Amino acid sequence: MPALFSKSTLEHVREASDIVEVIGSYLPLKRAGANFRALCPFHKEKTPSFNVNPQRQIFHCFGCHKGGDVFSFLREYENISFTEAVRRLADRAGIHIEYEKDSAASSLRSLKENLYNIHEAITKRWQHNLLRAPEAEPAREYLQKRGITDDAIRTFRIGYAPKSWDDTINWAKSKNIDITLLEKGGLIKSREDGRNFYDRFRDRVIFPVSDEQGRVIGFSGRALEAGEKNPKYINSPETPIFHKRKVFYGLDKSKRHILDAQAAILCEGQLDLIACFCAGIQNIVAPQGTSCTADHARIIKRFTDEVILCFDSDAAGQSAAIRALDDLLESGLAVRVAVIPSPDDPDSFIKTHGADAFRSLINRAQDFFDFYLDHLCNTNNAQSDKGKLAILFAMGSAARKTGNAVLIDKCAQSTAIRLGVDTTAVRTEFSKISPKYESPTNITSPPEDESKQPPPPPANEFWLLKLLFQDDIPWDWVSGTLNPDWLQHPSVSRIISTTLRYISDGGIPPEISSLLNELEDEYDHSILTQALSDPRPIPQPFVQLKDLILKLRNLHLDRQITPLRTKLDDPNLPNSERDEILIQQHALRIEKSRPLPEISSVKPTQNQDPEPEQNTNEPW
Repeated sequence: MPALFSKSTLEHVREASDIVEVIGSYLPLKRAGANFRALCPFHKEKTPSFNVNPQRQIFHCFGCHKGGDVFSFLREYENISFTEAVRRLADRAGIHIEYEKDSAASSLRSLKENLYNIHEAITKRWQHNLLRAPEAEPAREYLQKRGITDDAIRTFRIGYAPKSWDDTINWAKSKNIDITLLEKGGLIKSREDGRNFYDRFRDRVIFPVSDEQGRVIGFSGRALEAGEKNPKYINSPETPIFHKRKVFYGLDKSKRHILDAQAAILCEGQLDLIACFCAGIQNIVAPQGTSCTADHARIIKRFTDEVILCFDSDAAGQSAAIRALDDLLESGLAVRVAVIPSPDDPDSFIKTHGADAFRSLINRAQDFFDFYLDHLCNTNNAQSDKGKLAILFAMGSAARKTGNAVLIDKCAQSTAIRLGVDTTAVRTEFSKISPKYESPTNITSPPEDESKQPPPPPANEFWLLKLLFQDDIPWDWVSGTLNPDWLQHPSVSRIISTTLRYISDGGIPPEISSLLNELEDEYDHSILTQALSDPRPIPQPFVQLKDLILKLRNLHLDRQITPLRTKLDDPNLPNSERDEILIQQHALRIEKSRPLPEISSVKPTQNQDPEPEQNTNEPW
């Protein structure tokens, strides 16, 4: 758990964030007894195995074994950090969080919050103008001509900035907003004399740009009448909340669709994105006011390993696709290119040919290097020596950026076939361009999958977890009796050791949410939430608890006795060492014969056989 938040802050946010309400805002939960159930959002399934427990404020999927509390869910579902999950839940609950006492950091946070509020307010004002103001009629006609429906206007919060040079300034004055905040937010500009300001966005259709959380951080304004002194698009400048190199238009709406599709489509502009999104192609984003950058690549990499560049077929579109190469490939993303046939762009192609035709075009997208080789051969004379050298150098330079010997060799083979030359010669030329080039024979085996889960716990230990978190368990007896060293499974041992430490420090077991925060391993979360969510009833839990702990102790002692017995079978064992082993063996057997302390509240029962491992319905 990051030290950024105090325990009291986390508890405040958690208490204000009912897990059923939070998860229910993402998934259609249905009541199933005391719990709720849904199709798991983390793996594909036809029968619901995703359970939400409102009493314990946890979730667990019996299919993929993901589990945790409300923070864990938001982290997994939104693919964000723990810190960001806390912030979002705090915002949702209207809780103000103090992060640190640094005055400079506090001042910056205050400035950002003010800018977020101003951007949200001006977004609402501009959208109201578009929908209601008579002077916005040309803007409405333009959007209607482009096929932008009222639903799309509301979904993407499109607006209209009036022609006046001081409309935003006057609006801010009427709201007692400091004019310098408008300048810091990029909404107004200073005149040359430095004494007055004027509105940056005037007589333009406004496309608000949001961050991943959905907060408006900037704007892109499309002119209704473009000219030499009136560029078609004006974008917000760099501000404390807007950094165009790190912003994707539409990501707040498309990120879940990207995760589901396992691929992200990159298009060039807002109108292309809106057309695709409204046609049901929703795993799509657009770089905001710049070409694709390394920051963009890192952001996309969090959601998917594949990017499909969808740019126009003209020279500018193909150049944009090629410029995107460096950072995308260096980030380890697989890149394909879908070229929209001339004279269309994605928007006009969908209007003319329909959404299914566009999907087909995306599905047929070329691997980047196939596209790039076509492009190079079309722009260079592949029959001349000069053209061949240009193509060789460009393909070799591009291939080396992947750092992948297999891809480099594939590019060498494709280039050789296309140019009609020997593959070995092309490999040699590529190796001159790229000192890091290795032949496929030198490729090392890929590392083992680090995400592979460890084996499940033994039934005895899993059942112990289930028993320990029943109501009214005598924790004073447990803490004085159970030794975590008796446990073999590392996750179970960590969970129980952490719980016993809480009891040692404060005399009471931790809240489940606090315990989950203490346990950093996601697999620990999975085991604990599965044990807590297991629906099987436990008759006579105290009796079962005592017998199970006794069994775990004896198994632990047996694991020590067995190797001693093996040593005694050695005929060459010195007598002194044999005597020492016999003493150890005797002591272990005496310890094994000792009964556990009684639990005062346990009522003796007749013919009780509590051994959980005999249950044929194993939890794992």
